[in-house]
Amino acid sequence: MTYIPHSPKERDEMLAAIGVEKMEDLFTAVPEKHRYPELNLPPALTEMEAAAELSEIAQANETVKDLVSFLGAGVYNHYIPSAINHILLRGEFYTAYTPYQPEISQGTLQAIFEYQALVANLTGMDVANASHYDGATAVAEAVNMALAQFRGKRKKVIMSASVHPQYRATTDTYTQFADVEFVSAEASPLQARPEDLIPLIDKDTALVVVQYPDFFGRIFDYTKLADAAHEAKALFCVVANPTALGMLKTPGEMGADMVVGEGQPLGIAMSYGGPYLGFFTTRNKFVRKMAGRLVGESVDARGQRAFVLTLTPREQHIKRERATSNICSNQGLLALAAGVYMSLLGQTGMKHVAELCYHKAHYAAEEIAKIPSYELSFDASFFHEFVVTCPKPVAEINAHLLEHGILGGYDLGEEYAGMENQMLVAVTEMNSKEEIDALVAILSEVNHD
Repeated sequence: MTYIPHSPKERDEMLAAIGVEKMEDLFTAVPEKHRYPELNLPPALTEMEAAAELSEIAQANETVKDLVSFLGAGVYNHYIPSAINHILLRGEFYTAYTPYQPEISQGTLQAIFEYQALVANLTGMDVANASHYDGATAVAEAVNMALAQFRGKRKKVIMSASVHPQYRATTDTYTQFADVEFVSAEASPLQARPEDLIPLIDKDTALVVVQYPDFFGRIFDYTKLADAAHEAKALFCVVANPTALGMLKTPGEMGADMVVGEGQPLGIAMSYGGPYLGFFTTRNKFVRKMAGRLVGESVDARGQRAFVLTLTPREQHIKRERATSNICSNQGLLALAAGVYMSLLGQTGMKHVAELCYHKAHYAAEEIAKIPSYELSFDASFFHEFVVTCPKPVAEINAHLLEHGILGGYDLGEEYAGMENQMLVAVTEMNSKEEIDALVAILSEVNHD
C-alpha cells in the first residue's frame, strides 16, 4: 500500500475536531523536560539513500541462492512454485484478519478448509485444524491435548530423544507449570529404537511421542509402539515430515492418534528462521479436545455451500481456564501457501518430490561412505537426512566447506553430548549430482589436511 501523508489542511481539521490548536498541544501531559530528549541519531536520509544502505546491509547475508546447502535439521531448501507467491500477495489474502465474520470471509475460510482437507489426507488422519505457529508449537499442543483428554489423571509423557531437540525444549516451556513427567528411554540417541520406549508405558502414561523420520533422518515403523500405547489406553503422537509422507506409509496407518509437524517444506521459504507453519491432525473422536481453529462446511441462507469457524468454544472466546489453548492464532497466510503447494503438486507431484529427495540423499550417503575416515553412523533406513561420523569436529569441516561456497550439515554436537564429530546431512530435490559430487570432493580434501 502506498504511504500517503496527511496534508496541513487535514491535520488542522483533525486538531480542531479534538479541540486543540497545534500538534504540540497533544503533549502537554508529558513533563516539559522529557518532551524532546536529545537522540543520538545519524543524519536523515532520503528514501533512495535509505534503500541503498539497507540493500548493502542485506547483502552481507548469504542464502541458498548464494551457497549450495546441505543443512536441514527441521528446515529444508525445497523448490517453491512461483504461483504460490503470486497468490499470497493478493490483497484479499495478504491483509486478511481472523475470519470471525463468515459472510465477508468466504475466500479465507475456504482456503483454510481446503488446507485442512489436504493435510488430513497427507497424514492419513480424520481432521486437521487451521494450523499453529510452527512445528514446535504443534508438538506442545499435542502434549496439552493428551493431558486434557485424561483430565490430569495421567501425568506421564514419553517423548523419544530422537524428537527434534527444539520441539522438546518448547514443550518443556509450555508445560513448566503443569504437573507432568517427561520420560525417555534412550540413554544415547545412537542406540535409540522404538522398542526402547515400550517398557516405559504404564497406566500413568498419557502420551507417547516419536518423530517420523526422526531427527537423525531414520525411518521406523511405529505400529507396534502405537499398539503398546493403546493397550495401556495411552495416546500416540507422530511428529512427521510432510515431504516424506509423499512416499512413506502414513502415521494414520500406524495407528497414530495425532500427527503434527512443521509445514515449512510445503512451499514456505526458509526466511532466516520463520515465520513457519505448524500442522496438527487427529482422529474425529478427539476433535473437541484439539487446540486451534477449525473451519467447517455449512449451508448459507440460500442453500449454497458455505464455510464457518466451527466448534469455537475451543478458543479464547470462552473462559480462559476452559479453552483447549490460549494461543490459538493460526498461520493463515502460510497455511494458504501450503494448501496451494499441495494442490499444485497433487499426489503424483508430492510423491515425485519425495522420491527425488530420497534417491539423491542415498546417492550422497553412498559416496560419502566411500571416503576414508568417514562412515554412516546408523544402519537404519533413512529418508533425505543421514548422520555421518567425521574424522574432525564438524565445526572445522563446515568452515572449510563454507570457503568453497557450501553450507555443510548440522553439527549434532551442539545438542547431543558425545556426538561432536557427527554431521546431519540433508539432501533435497534442489541438490544436483554435481553439487553432491563437489561436497564429496571437498570432504575428501578435508580428510587429507
